[in-house]
Amino acid sequence: MQNLEFLWKDVSSGGGGCPALYKTEGGYVVQGIKLDDETRAQLRQLADNEDGVFVPANVLDRLREMG
Repeated sequence: MQNLEFLWKDVSSGGGGCPALYKTEGGYVVQGIKLDDETRAQLRQLADNEDGVFVPANVLDRLREMG
């Protein structure tokens, strides 16, 4: 199990906890809204243990601000 450090979430998230971004050893974890089946079907070479989530640009744009 990886230890996650909460960085931030979408400012318009409301009462929920997503979308959000976490830092972990060697990378990041994204918490987001599950894709619908039609959108998910467009992902390339999706392995059985992989999935995709939608994340608003403002959540990931903050990474550039940090850099």
